Amino acid sequence: MRILMIIDGLPGGGAEKTVLTLSHGLVEMGHQVSLFSLRGVCDYTLPEGVDYQVVQDHCKKPWRKLTELCRRARQLDNAISKAQEKGKFDIVFSHLHKTDRIVAHTRVLDRNKIWYCVHGMFSFSYLRNRQGMSRWFKRAKIRHVYENGQVVAVSNAVLHDLTVNLGIHLKRHTVIHNPFDIADIQRLADAPFDREGQNYIIHVGRFHEHKRHDRLLRAFAKSGIECQLVMMGNGHHKQIERLKTLAAELGLTDRVQFRQFVPNPYPWIKNARQLVLSSDCEGFGNVLVEAIICQTPAVSTRCPGGPSEILTGQLARGLSEMSDDALASTMLDVWQNPPVIDNSTISAYGIEAICQQYTALADTQR
Repeated sequence: MRILMIIDGLPGGGAEKTVLTLSHGLVEMGHQVSLFSLRGVCDYTLPEGVDYQVVQDHCKKPWRKLTELCRRARQLDNAISKAQEKGKFDIVFSHLHKTDRIVAHTRVLDRNKIWYCVHGMFSFSYLRNRQGMSRWFKRAKIRHVYENGQVVAVSNAVLHDLTVNLGIHLKRHTVIHNPFDIADIQRLADAPFDREGQNYIIHVGRFHEHKRHDRLLRAFAKSGIECQLVMMGNGHHKQIERLKTLAAELGLTDRVQFRQFVPNPYPWIKNARQLVLSSDCEGFGNVLVEAIICQTPAVSTRCPGGPSEILTGQLARGLSEMSDDALASTMLDVWQNPPVIDNSTISAYGIEAICQQYTALADTQR
């Protein structure tokens, strides 16, 4: 089967990692996978066997924003047409909303072969701070992309948000949790690194206001846990400086480390005493599953999205209400009484089973 993955770029984020894991798994199953990135940025190692192409936009004209969607869709069409000289794609997966907006304007792809992979909660990430006509227009733009389309949602919460909160009618839809190469993660987690044998809590995620690093810093201060807090991720330097200022105000300067995202964060996750996610919203929460695979206790806010679908059973003790005090209390409880992570919980996220769910979607269009 010929499969095309399209994404806006490959910086160090959860959706981007999912695309690469899917691509690797599909190649291992014998499929031909092309991965088109709409930007040259790539913070990950590309899987072997994947046809990777950058479809970069170089327009510098003053009115470039007004023509961006149609212009970039034509650029994408040209790349797809050239690739399809070797045979048409059997199925196409578009990832992230900016990509979806461009793909919705393409002319060379069969609409029945396009599946939009929705990784986030639109009512939160795009509409939360909008009012009046601004909110109406943004909602209309989202509806224009997905109405009567085909959607893979990464969690039940994401699908509910799209169909109920936004009222979008979908031609076809399914929920498929993100895949993880369990053996590879566990292999990478055994690599040496410079914090072995030290006590620390870790947060891995981009420095963005939705991740609520400020909540984590205040909760860490309130928890009374005596260890280091490592905050790993990429982001705008102004956002990072604001967090460093807050850490200083809380008296945490010597106990908090800000580190750039690294291609292999798994030794950091495996050797942490605890991983914490402090977000206001998470489409899925990849890093929680990665912590489970690394046998590291995980704590997360019970935010809208995937965390409550991941931390179930005994692991649900790691779910916290969305306040500084509640998060501090949950962090301390899990620190003192870490839950047992069994192999059946880990195996549910195996790459082969998830990839089979993706390839099965090709049968629904025939």
